[in-house]
Amino acid sequence: MRTEKEERKMSGNIFTSPEDLIDWDWSKYEPYYKDLAGCSLTAASVDGWLEGWTIVNESLEEQYARLYVATAVNTADSAARRRFDTFVDAVYPPAEAASQTLKQKLLASGLQPAGFEIALRNLRAQADLFRSGNLPLLAEVTKLSNQYDQIVGAQTVLWDGQELTPAQLAPIYQEPERHVREKAWRTAFERQLADRGAINELWQKLLALRLKIAHNAGKPDYRAYRWQELLRFDYTPADCRSFHNAIEQVVVPAALRVYDRRRQRLGVSSLRPWDLDVDPLNRPPLRPFKEEAELKTRVSAILHKVDAQLGAYFDIMVNENLLELENRKNKAPGGFCTEFPAIKRPFIFMNSVGLQGDVQTLLHESGHAFHAFESAKLRFAQQRSAPMEFAEVASMSMELLASPYLAADQGGFYSQADARRALVEHLEGMITFWPYMAVVDAFQHWVYENPGNASDPDQCDNTWSKLWERFMPGVDWSGLEDFKVTGWQRKLHIHTVPFYYVEYGLASLGAAQVWRNALDNQATAVASYRQALALGGTLPLPQLYQSAGARLAFDTEILYDAITLIEDFLDNQ
Repeated sequence: MRTEKEERKMSGNIFTSPEDLIDWDWSKYEPYYKDLAGCSLTAASVDGWLEGWTIVNESLEEQYARLYVATAVNTADSAARRRFDTFVDAVYPPAEAASQTLKQKLLASGLQPAGFEIALRNLRAQADLFRSGNLPLLAEVTKLSNQYDQIVGAQTVLWDGQELTPAQLAPIYQEPERHVREKAWRTAFERQLADRGAINELWQKLLALRLKIAHNAGKPDYRAYRWQELLRFDYTPADCRSFHNAIEQVVVPAALRVYDRRRQRLGVSSLRPWDLDVDPLNRPPLRPFKEEAELKTRVSAILHKVDAQLGAYFDIMVNENLLELENRKNKAPGGFCTEFPAIKRPFIFMNSVGLQGDVQTLLHESGHAFHAFESAKLRFAQQRSAPMEFAEVASMSMELLASPYLAADQGGFYSQADARRALVEHLEGMITFWPYMAVVDAFQHWVYENPGNASDPDQCDNTWSKLWERFMPGVDWSGLEDFKVTGWQRKLHIHTVPFYYVEYGLASLGAAQVWRNALDNQATAVASYRQALALGGTLPLPQLYQSAGARLAFDTEILYDAITLIEDFLDNQ
C-alpha cells in the first residue's frame, strides 16, 4: 500500500521539503516510475505525462546535487561520503534503468510534442547508449571521481607557520618580490607533486573503467561513447583538431606577444611560472575584497547594473544561502554551479581567496546560475538542458558584460584605473587561455586514441610535455620538468569530466562576440543574451549561438577577428 505522500498527484513536488530527499532510497521513487511506465500515451496525454516525468526527474536530480555538494563542501565528511556512495550504488542504477524504460516508451509512441524536437533527439541518443551492465561501472566511475576531489581537497602546506591550502598561496604569486613568489609557487607545486603516485593509480582505474563502458555500449572507443553521451551533434573530433590548429596559427603568436610584453615590463631575461600573476608594472596587487560579505554585496551591485532581473536572481541566491565561496582545508578544488531543479534554484561553489580572479569566477558562475533561472520557465526538464558549449557562453559572456561596472562608482570594487587594469588582465588571460585549452583538449584526444599508451602515466607525462611545448611557448620551465609534465594530473576535468574542456574554448570565442556586440550597444547585447538563455536546450547549438549574437566556429577567420578585437582594445588602454 502506498503512503499518502506517494498518492499525491503528479502536479507538485513528491517531497515535503528538500531535506526529505537526503536519505531517500529507491523505494521512494519506484512507484512514480511504475505509474509513468504504465500510463497510456496519446497526443492528448503526452504533455501531462512529460510533466509527471519532469517532477520525478527533478527530485532525483536534486537529491544527487545536494549529496554531491555535501561531499564537495567538506571532503573529509565521512557521513556525506557514505550517503553519496549509497545513492550512486543503490538509487542511481535502478533510476537509470527506469528512465530508459520511459525513454523507450516515448520514442516507441511516435509522438512529437510541440517544442520537444531537440529533446527527442537527445533522448534517442541516450536510449541508444544505455546498457544495464554499465550501470555499476558508471557508479564506480562517479565514486572514483569523488576520490580525486578528496585527494586534492586534503592538500595543505605550511607557510609562515600557518597551515594553508595550495589555493591560499595564490595571493603571494602577486607579490613584487620575485624570490617570495618563487618560494610560494614551489611550495604549492611540491605539495601537489607529492600526490603524483596516488593520482596515477586513480587514473589507471578510471581509464580502464571508461574503456570497458565504451566496449559494452558497442562503441569503437571511449571518445565515440563520450561524444554521444555529451550529445555533440554539431561538431566532430576533426573540428576540434581544426580548432587546435587555428589556435596554434592565430592565438599562440598573440600569446607570445602578451608574454614578451610582460617579460620586458618585469625586466627579466625569461618569464618563469611564478612571474605570470604579478603586476608587470610593479603596481600593488589588486585586492578587491577582504570578506565574503563584501564580495557578495559588490557583485550584487554590479549585476544590478548589468540587468535588474539578473541582479534580483543573484540576490535570491544570497538570501537563500545558495553560495559557498571561501576556500579552506578539506574543500573540493575548483568552482561550479549546479542546480537544485525541484526548487528551481542554482547553487554556486568556489574557492575564493581575495583576488580579482575570484570576482571573475563568481561572475562566471553567476552566468550559469542565470541560465538556470531563465530556462526554468520551460515546461519540461528535457527542454531545459542546454549543451555545455552554450552553457559556457552564458558564464563567460557574463564576465565581460559585467566589466563596465567593476569600478566603485558603479557599485564595484576599484578605482577607474584599477577597473581598466582588471579588464586588461582578463583580456590577456583570454588570449593565453586558448592555447592552454588546446593542450587539455588535444591531450584527451590522444588518451582515447591511444588508451594502451595512456594507461602508462609516464607516457601521459611525455605527451603532455610535447603538447605544452607546441602550444605554450613563452614561459621558461627549465629545471621544473616534473612540475611541467604532470600538469595533466592537476587538471580535474581530465579525471572527473573527460572531454569537457573544448567547451571553454568555443564559448570564450562566443563570449568575445557577445562582448563585441556590447561594445556597440550594451543594452541590446544583454537583451539578446537573456533571450538566448531562456531557450534552454530547445534549439540546435549553432542556433543558440546565433540567438546570443554569435557564431559557433572552429576556423582561423573568427579567431583572428577575436584576437584583433582584443589586441586593438588592449593597445588603446
